[in-house]
Amino acid sequence: MAWVIDAARRNVEEGSGGPFAAAVFECDSGRLVAAGVNLVLSGGLSLLHAEMLALAFAQRRCGTHDLGAAGLPAHQLVTSSEPCAMCYGALPWSGVRQLLIGARAADAEAIGFDEGAKPRQWRAALASRGITTVCDLHRDAAQQVLRDYAQRGGAIYNPRQESS
Repeated sequence: MAWVIDAARRNVEEGSGGPFAAAVFECDSGRLVAAGVNLVLSGGLSLLHAEMLALAFAQRRCGTHDLGAAGLPAHQLVTSSEPCAMCYGALPWSGVRQLLIGARAADAEAIGFDEGAKPRQWRAALASRGITTVCDLHRDAAQQVLRDYAQRGGAIYNPRQESS
């Protein structure tokens, strides 16, 4: 998690994107498979969220759309902030078995991001599909990246308001 939060911090410091990062690791070995940072503004595409990129790069590297396919080690998605509605929706189809989260959606919303609607019992919904979730890992550090982004005047983009 510390590595992912540092990637989010570097993304903010370098001005390459929003205050979010994610990575796919093998659960047992801890080996990094792929990483992604938020590139929505620089890439001009709303789907360039850190989680979406990390999952896509991991699937490409593993040679399959299913990170839970037979013969592959179990994979986890580690994300600096709780997945938004779009990224949450991608999880069941990705094949990951674990989701590790730093900041909460409320932390991103506190600086103005719109994280979208998810089921009230979203963690239980993932668990019913075999995906375990652990929240609040290094939450203070993840929150600080969000606050730093806002203090630097980083663009808060969402479909209901103009980017600043």
